[in-house]
Amino acid sequence: MGYKKASFIENLAEKIGLIPDLHKEGYQEFDSDMRHFSDEKVAEMYENFPPPEKWNDWIEFDPKSWPKKKKTNYQIVPTTCFNCESACGLTAFIDKSSGEIKKFEGNPYHPGSRGRNCAKGPATINQVTDPDRILFPLKRKGKRGDGEWERISWDEALDTIADRIRKALKEDRHNEIAYHVGRPGHEGFMNWVLPSWGIDGHNSHTNICSSGARFGYNIWYGYDRPSPDHAEAKFILLISAHLESGHYFNPHAQRIIEGKMKGAKLATMDPRLSNTASMSDYWMPSYPGTEAAVLLAMALIILEENLYNRPYLENWTNWQEYLEAKHPDKEITFENYIEAMKEEYKEFTPEFAEKESGVKAEMIREIAVKIGEAGERFASHNWRSAGASNLGGWAVARCLHFLTVLTGAVGAKGGTSPNSWNKFKPEVPNPPKPQKKWNELHFPKEYPLAFFEMSQLLPHFLKEGRGKMDVYFSRVFNPVWTYPDGFTWMEMFMDETKFGLHAALTPIWSETAFFADLVLPMGLAPERHDINSYATHGGTWVAFRQPVLREAARRNGTPVQYTYEANPGEVWEEDEFWIELSWRIDPDGSMGIRKHFESPKRPGEKITIEEYYQYIFERIQGLPEAAKKEGLSEFEYMSKYGAFEIEKGESYKKNENLLSKEQLKGSVVDKKNGVIRKNGKDIGVMINGEAMVGFPTPSRKNEFYSQTMVDWNWPEYSTPTYIKSHIHNDVLDKSKGEYVLVPTFRLPTLIHSRSGNAKWLVEISNRNPIWMHPEDAAKWNFKTGDLVKMNTDIGYFIDKVWVTQSMKPGVVACSHHIGRWRREQDSDGNRWATNTVDIENTATGQWKMSTKRGIKPFESSDSDSKRIFWKDGGVHQNITHAVHPDPISGMHTWHQRVRIEKPGPDDNYGDIFVDTNKSHEVYKEWLAMARPAPGPDGLRRPLWFKRAFKPDESTYYIKDDKNNPEK
Repeated sequence: MGYKKASFIENLAEKIGLIPDLHKEGYQEFDSDMRHFSDEKVAEMYENFPPPEKWNDWIEFDPKSWPKKKKTNYQIVPTTCFNCESACGLTAFIDKSSGEIKKFEGNPYHPGSRGRNCAKGPATINQVTDPDRILFPLKRKGKRGDGEWERISWDEALDTIADRIRKALKEDRHNEIAYHVGRPGHEGFMNWVLPSWGIDGHNSHTNICSSGARFGYNIWYGYDRPSPDHAEAKFILLISAHLESGHYFNPHAQRIIEGKMKGAKLATMDPRLSNTASMSDYWMPSYPGTEAAVLLAMALIILEENLYNRPYLENWTNWQEYLEAKHPDKEITFENYIEAMKEEYKEFTPEFAEKESGVKAEMIREIAVKIGEAGERFASHNWRSAGASNLGGWAVARCLHFLTVLTGAVGAKGGTSPNSWNKFKPEVPNPPKPQKKWNELHFPKEYPLAFFEMSQLLPHFLKEGRGKMDVYFSRVFNPVWTYPDGFTWMEMFMDETKFGLHAALTPIWSETAFFADLVLPMGLAPERHDINSYATHGGTWVAFRQPVLREAARRNGTPVQYTYEANPGEVWEEDEFWIELSWRIDPDGSMGIRKHFESPKRPGEKITIEEYYQYIFERIQGLPEAAKKEGLSEFEYMSKYGAFEIEKGESYKKNENLLSKEQLKGSVVDKKNGVIRKNGKDIGVMINGEAMVGFPTPSRKNEFYSQTMVDWNWPEYSTPTYIKSHIHNDVLDKSKGEYVLVPTFRLPTLIHSRSGNAKWLVEISNRNPIWMHPEDAAKWNFKTGDLVKMNTDIGYFIDKVWVTQSMKPGVVACSHHIGRWRREQDSDGNRWATNTVDIENTATGQWKMSTKRGIKPFESSDSDSKRIFWKDGGVHQNITHAVHPDPISGMHTWHQRVRIEKPGPDDNYGDIFVDTNKSHEVYKEWLAMARPAPGPDGLRRPLWFKRAFKPDESTYYIKDDKNNPEK
């Protein structure tokens, strides 16, 4: 990089004018010529991340101006990414001369991401500078959905909402207020707000995302999310594409590769040859829905080959209860337990699994042995994929955890721990008591074991007249596009007797915001406060997302009172919005709401955002000491570094933690199962004469046998088993062109419905064709680019074919991130990614969508908008899917039975048709599979199950209609 003599080629190019004559006399000036920097100086500037002591005044030189030396003075402020759940560290580079954010890089002080980011992190700058973003609060004019809006003040928006909520609460209509969230992005904030209002008003996207896998893990050991210790593992088994695009994929991908570099083997079960599968030592292209059969075959091999961890099984599974309940004729011995399991799974031979799944028996056998040999260092993960896609998909996670139990890898180094062992939970000021309401629109009686709210069924519940939403918040949430059956959502949104006031809290326009009454612009990753903590590895950390321009103003001596004063336009943040709204709902404190939002240091006055976070940070283990060393408050420390490592990576086998004498004081031990109880609550279990914490299950152990499943009318699933999916080959008629469509896979560069405002990401990925194996394509005489008609249970969509050997024969797939749209009357938004469509309601429940225009260049403040070269915006497939709620976990089962055919002469690319009358009938068919509450003792739900925003225990009991206050 330093100055060097011109080469022959350079001299020639300079003489004929191809490049400037950089070597002529006087051309170079030391102060303005980059080439005078030594290689060492360049490395110092660009190969190493700026040290924190220089973050307030960091100099970089503009590479576009080379060889001229044009410098920029930056102020660097940390935050976290908000483009997936991982919350990887980011640093914003703010131009000190203009006060504008110019770029984002990683944060090496973030323990999860360690300075590394995927494409979505740096693309945050696209979202900040997006010319179509919403900058001011808006109120609809005319009919809902007509596309007319007017700007209003934050005061008008807050007062409108507060007045309506206050009226509903005073009239005891608590269950008509709901907060429906897509990507939370923070820890514990809404657990502070909603119970303060006394409502059971939290609804989420989880039943279209992960609740299937959550249920499968929970029924085993009371924890609902896995935390694999990939870097220390000897064998890693992934169900789907976690290396490239799965849960916490950037932090996990780093550690998976670290594990492989140390010698670990990687196996991936996925019908696609994903990037993850291509990086694996073993690719198992299983037929969708048969994963549990393969896992049980592995379990049988581990049992038969005596590769199981006897001490772990003997101490930490409820084998005595299993034998007593299912084999009362057998003596209760550990040897009989092993033999009974072998007998129970004898049909699950590798050959049977191969017949079901297509995965070769020899590969199944080889992987099973290697898992057994890895022992405690067996790491695994299943999140969406199979668990989110199949009837009984929760059984996949249950069978996967079975392997973890057999090897004793539960919570072990190099194994798979419960997520909450590696996750920080904040302690908030003035915490409210649990609400004394149960909202049956969220947790209906039909689904007593549903692991999260039955959000995908909300429009059908409203259609049936089960209730209404008087005040409904959609927050970073787009069900019209993301959910199945989006036209039914549209129908309900347009009916003001179903949704009274719909406030969309969103940074961007979306297909759902088009049908709101208020559109309230909320901040992107560098424009908001949030706490993040996720289980990325065998340690615990907390990160701080913060509005970087506000923090820069504070450092520079010009602090602001509210975040919207520093953000672009009047873009606000949810934290301050909810505090202000709560204060206005209860202006005089008479409703008991306001007291929860008072300052802990200034009684009677409203809490500030700094006070809220200072209260939390000063209670984090080790943080006060770290801050004190630097002469900073805890808030200032987190604002400076953006993250703090609470525990460095030895959080293993926490179930073996011993109970203290104080904890044991006044407790009793159940002589039969060793469970320790105190004040009516289980607190631990006796293991080999020692009082240990155990797991949060009825037995305080891993429950191979689940009495809960028996008690709640599912005795056939009392132990891990294989459940044939709703798209099993047995139910498909191949003679009619029926296939299974896999619609759940991610592209690693896109973000559900939140990447349409990121030009770099859309430039990389902007279409979603149907993946089809050459053998299947040949049957239809399809070639890449040909149109294909995909008929679903409730309609169809027209897409293009991509012929590829990366797809398992007999299965087709379509990515779920693409196919964004807007109508002619809708505000400009996400024009990098949206097709312009026409939507017709031709008859009651009959909906047609056609693409009028694809993506095209447009005039804007961003010069790149005129350089758009792609035209294809993909196809909206989800809107043609009916709801398929699993009767146990409540998870929407995404895989679709489709009938493939060649399009007719009037069919065009992007055409969509849906009959919502049929969709409601399909809803009723799946509803009929459920086995409703009450359960034992008149319960709505097992008391030991987790529940989001868990209400007061009294609400768990179903009362007689006469005495039921909800009736």
